[in-house]
Amino acid sequence: MPLQRRIPKRGFTNVFKKEYALVSLSQLNEMVADVITVEVLIAARIVKKGMAVKVLANGEITKAIKVQVDKISASAKSKIEAAGGSVVIEKPVEA
Repeated sequence: MPLQRRIPKRGFTNVFKKEYALVSLSQLNEMVADVITVEVLIAARIVKKGMAVKVLANGEITKAIKVQVDKISASAKSKIEAAGGSVVIEKPVEA
């Protein structure tokens, strides 16, 4: 019997899993743009082209910016809005 048939098969690969490029608030704080979109992040080489973007609350934000991304954590959204900025979800993700 061939080796690939003798070894037990384990695990599961979800073909519908959505991968996100993670961006922290400290990275957004260093940017000079007032409106942060996926295209701006691609031009700044923070994320790769074709990836969905999720903003996480790592670090602090000190300026008011408008963020337009695919997904954002609740604590990152509250920190951005506390600094005087706004958040727009571009493409809502189905659960």
